[in-house]
Amino acid sequence: MAAFLLSLLIAQAAAAQAAGRASPSPQSPSEIVAAAPAAEWVEIAADDLLVMDLAAKPGESQRRIVIQLIAEPFARPWVANVRRLAAAHWWDETSVNRVQDNYVAQWGDATEKKPLPPHLTVAADSDYTTDRAALRPEELTPGPSDVYAPATFFYRGWPVGADGQGGGAAWPVHCYGMVGVGRDVSPNTGTGAELYAVIGHAPRHLDRNIAVVGRVIEGIEHLSSLPRGSLGLGFYERAEQRVPIRQIRLVSELPATERPAFAYLSTRSGSWSRYAAARANRQDSFFIRPAGAADICNLPVPIRRLR
Repeated sequence: MAAFLLSLLIAQAAAAQAAGRASPSPQSPSEIVAAAPAAEWVEIAADDLLVMDLAAKPGESQRRIVIQLIAEPFARPWVANVRRLAAAHWWDETSVNRVQDNYVAQWGDATEKKPLPPHLTVAADSDYTTDRAALRPEELTPGPSDVYAPATFFYRGWPVGADGQGGGAAWPVHCYGMVGVGRDVSPNTGTGAELYAVIGHAPRHLDRNIAVVGRVIEGIEHLSSLPRGSLGLGFYERAEQRVPIRQIRLVSELPATERPAFAYLSTRSGSWSRYAAARANRQDSFFIRPAGAADICNLPVPIRRLR
C-alpha cells in the first residue's frame, strides 16, 4: 500500500509540476538529470535499439544514428515490420532522400523498386491509436495540458496523447526526434520501409495520422544538419545528392563488444518530478521570467549512454 501511495503522489506531483503549478528546484534541468541515482534509470533492451550508419565522406568520422523503438503496445504492426526489415538488412545501400527544413528527414529506397522482405504486416488506420485499457495504469504519469489532445501522459518513457483521463484511445505524439512511417494516401498506412525523423518544430498535426515507431536518442545532428532538398517536400533533385545509408542493424545483432547501451530516466521517479518542474518553470540564474508551463514536447525524456 505504501508503494502504491508513493507512486500516486509522484504521479500527481509530476503532473502539477509539469503544468507549472508546483515549486521547481533552483537547479537546472540538466543538473537534476546528472544527479539522478542509478536506480531511477531504465536500461533500454538491445532489441529495442537500431543503429543507422550513414556513409562517411573522406576525412569524416562515422555518422551513426541510434533509434529507440517505441514501447509496447504502440504501433505494433509497423514496429514488427521495422524489425523484419532490419533483420533482412533491407536498408543497406538505400539512402536519405528527403530533407525538408523545419520538418523531417526521410529515408528508404528512392527507386521504389527494391523488393520488400516477405511476411510484412499490413496495418489499418485504427492502429494509429491504442486502447487505454491496454496500458498498465501503474506505468502512466500524467503530463501537462495540451492543445492537440484532451489529456497527455508519459508511458514507459514515451510522450502520449489521450482522449481523456479515463478510457478511450491513446497515441504517441510527434516531438522533435520522433521517427515515423512514411505513407501514401489512406488507406495506405506504410510498411515501415520508408521512415522519417522529425528535425523541426513538433508537427503535432500528424498525431493519429501517421505511425510513430521510435525516436532518435543519439546522432540526430547527422540528420538535422543535412542539406535541404530543393524539390517539393524537400526531396533531393539529383541522385548524387542523396545520402547513402551503409547499414541499419538491431543492436542485438551487433557483436557484444560493439553494442551501445542506453537508459532513460523513469517518468515515475522523484528526479523526473523535479526535472519536469524545472523545465516548466526555470528558476536557475539565467532566467529572468520563468515560463510557468511546458508542453509535452518541451519535456523530453532524458537519455543516458551507458557504454
